Amino acid sequence: MLVTTVGMRTQWGKLMATLSEGGDDETPLQVKLNGVATVIGKIGLFFAVVTFSVLVQGLFTRKLEEGTQWIWSGDEAVEMLEFFAIAVTIVVVAVPEGLPLAVTLSLAFAMKKMMNDKALVRHLAACETMGSATTICSDKTGTLTTNHMTVVKTCICGEIKEVSGSEKSVRKILLESIFNNTGGDVVVNEAQKVEILGTPTETALLELGLLLGGDFEEERVKSKIVKVEPFNSTKKRMGVVLELPEGGFRAHCKGASEIALAACDKFLNSNGDVVPLDEASTTHLQDTIEKFASEALRTLCLAYSDIGSEFSESGDIPFQGYTCIAIVGIKDPVRPGVKESVAVCRSAGIVVRMVTGDNLTTAKAIARECGILTDDGLAIEGPEFREKSDAELQQLIPNLQVMARSSPMDKHTLVKQLRTTFQEVVAVTGDGTNDAPALHEADIGLAMGIAGTEVAKESADVIILDDNFSTIVTVGKWGRSVYVNIQKFVQFQLTVNVVALVVNFTSACLTGNAPLTAVQLLWVNMIMDTLGALALATEPPTDDLMKRAPVGRKGNFISNVMWRNITGQSLYQFVVIWYLQTQGKEAFRLDGPDSDLILNTLIFNSFVFCQVFNEISSREMEKVNVFDGILKNYVFVAVLSCTAIFQIIIIEFLGTFASTTPLTWQQWFVSIAFGFLGMPIAAILKMVPVGSS
Repeated sequence: MLVTTVGMRTQWGKLMATLSEGGDDETPLQVKLNGVATVIGKIGLFFAVVTFSVLVQGLFTRKLEEGTQWIWSGDEAVEMLEFFAIAVTIVVVAVPEGLPLAVTLSLAFAMKKMMNDKALVRHLAACETMGSATTICSDKTGTLTTNHMTVVKTCICGEIKEVSGSEKSVRKILLESIFNNTGGDVVVNEAQKVEILGTPTETALLELGLLLGGDFEEERVKSKIVKVEPFNSTKKRMGVVLELPEGGFRAHCKGASEIALAACDKFLNSNGDVVPLDEASTTHLQDTIEKFASEALRTLCLAYSDIGSEFSESGDIPFQGYTCIAIVGIKDPVRPGVKESVAVCRSAGIVVRMVTGDNLTTAKAIARECGILTDDGLAIEGPEFREKSDAELQQLIPNLQVMARSSPMDKHTLVKQLRTTFQEVVAVTGDGTNDAPALHEADIGLAMGIAGTEVAKESADVIILDDNFSTIVTVGKWGRSVYVNIQKFVQFQLTVNVVALVVNFTSACLTGNAPLTAVQLLWVNMIMDTLGALALATEPPTDDLMKRAPVGRKGNFISNVMWRNITGQSLYQFVVIWYLQTQGKEAFRLDGPDSDLILNTLIFNSFVFCQVFNEISSREMEKVNVFDGILKNYVFVAVLSCTAIFQIIIIEFLGTFASTTPLTWQQWFVSIAFGFLGMPIAAILKMVPVGSS
């Protein structure tokens, strides 16, 4: 033997090298959230500095007018400290520290629920990445199909037949071939039931042998196996040599139909006689192979050759002069629900591509059956794909829907091109060790839990426990739910941020004091951060999520819909608070030494209840009906209830600490009414058409 490559230079070495490339890249959502958090933080810092400056300037102006700029009392120092506390609180309110909590809560909630839907999440961030997926590169066998092979058609003696147990003409030689030239086994298990062991292809052929009335053990003892050449993926065939009871040797071969048929020069006719394989017969058999493949059947050719009385075990099994026994068509049925799931992906804007090692005709037939291959789609073989230049790939890949006869590196190249050149968010499914590079390269790798190898599972982010493509769609739906829930939370939080910042800033500029104290702002901060995250991040997914286009890598996190809702709701809340600040004393006939305290308490109470009802409105960013399923979300109901109860306690019982005073029932009614009025306004806003991006 001649060693040509070792270590990392071998094909296996190159595959393993791809697993060490790159690092833990940030997910598309993490990149967007980092940008949003940075901008919000900078805006908050700016408002804090300006508010502090305006408040301090007001104090200095007053002291200059009094002529006491060089004389400072303890009360004035405390006042300066309060100004600083308000500035710091504005920063605290503005910085979205609840964002990581909302993300983690939503991911953890989705991860737990996905386990019930047969998906084991290995990396938490994978929950949301799948929601941004724009393309899925799916394996065929075991994912789109059941991975239970069955022989459904045969071509025996030149006649195409549906499989049945009535084949008589060549039964003896066919059973000899099936039961001796196999890597499988037929055993009786502990329950005294016949069990077939082996690869799906082997078990399909052994099932055919049993259907024809054959006995595995009986056939094996009839002849002595002299030599075995196991199936070889390069030669695409396997063979055995038998020593016959009557003397002499016989070779049996089975393999890829085109290859095994090429070694035949004879075939069995309708009478079971061996006749020469003429041009017409050859054409008929080749057409049969093509016909089977077009019906999504995997074809195998079974052949034999009597090789005389001299055969050495040390010699190779001859591969010419064979007699064709049969061509069998093996069906790996498409899994139930796959066609519907592919249709759901298509309606959701996710392109599904099939990447398989099967021949092109079979791959195209299965892809059409699944709904993957369309009239304008492109199907290509791996060897042709890998010869294309980068410029040609840019033209080819957008329309590529099926890649047949693909190698692991072909799949890896396709995924890399989609991610880098086309900026797609790519999900990849696979079960074999050879799929590991593509699983590792993808934004989200989905390994099969039943058929998957350990290497494939280690390279994946999510393990599909039932090996079903329908489960992948469920993962996508949960991913989109995570993304939308975080958008709902950010919309809610930004509304509170904008109002709190603008109110304190304008009040500081115009009146010299801020209506919302540090303690009150911290309570509001808790409502919108911790409690808001708990409420909005645990909303379950709806089927409507799979009827919209994916966000992808480039989409804006804060959409036009969110900006519309934020702007409209913020304006309403600002008008309410500004009205109370300017007209509140007259409207509620407030006078006396406590009038300012009562007014500020009323403003604070109205502001909080605006957030309570805005939180309900934030359950849906586009739908008017925000109450659908609200009682099923126990966390949401509990958070709203706790917020209302604590608000009552703060107003009625924490006077000095929270700078509040108890309110009359009329003032309570007005506060709640102002908050509730935000809901119909939110509903009206949702009717205003805006672009989706």
